Amino acid sequence: MEKVDLKKELKHLYQPSAKEVVQVDVPTMNYLMLDGEGDPNTSRAYSDAVEALFMVSYTVKFMVKKGASAIDYGVMPLEGLWWADDMSRFTTTDKSNWKWTMMIMQPSFVTPGMIGSAIADVKRNKNPTAISKLRLEAFSEGSCAQVLHIGPFSEEGPTIEKVHQFIDSRGQRIGKHHEIYLSDIRKADPSRWKTIIRQPMQ
Repeated sequence: MEKVDLKKELKHLYQPSAKEVVQVDVPTMNYLMLDGEGDPNTSRAYSDAVEALFMVSYTVKFMVKKGASAIDYGVMPLEGLWWADDMSRFTTTDKSNWKWTMMIMQPSFVTPGMIGSAIADVKRNKNPTAISKLRLEAFSEGSCAQVLHIGPFSEEGPTIEKVHQFIDSRGQRIGKHHEIYLSDIRKADPSRWKTIIRQPMQ
């Protein structure tokens, strides 16, 4: 059986330094995605989205492992694109107007047919609330600035500001605020949570 370590292969994208902001080129990759809105801390839609994403991602993983290709790989971390129609309200403590796309990157050898089979399988066995809203989509960010934030989400402000200053000194911000969650927040101490802060730039 072939073992694939996607985080290692994509180390420059998924294992950044916490010491300095760096510029990276993010290629087009396929993601299992789900859109929603509302405060992620209190929104049922958010927790339903995360549940459906992981259920299908793990189902695909085991399908590939047991299938003809016999590839064993680790499911990639949860990622989120965040924005608001009025971006001046995005930085406030009121998160009820936040919009988001939650997503998990899928390896290139995972086909749309495999995703379709996994969704059907999960729907048949578990039928999570948000299963019908899932989609597989190619997503390209291109040139981005990113850094690793260590600590609770509530203390991300200065880290995000560092990323913005890095971009503003070289060009301009484009696209949506992007976070990649490397820690299992159900188990890890908030002071040790690891989150990649990424912002597309031009």
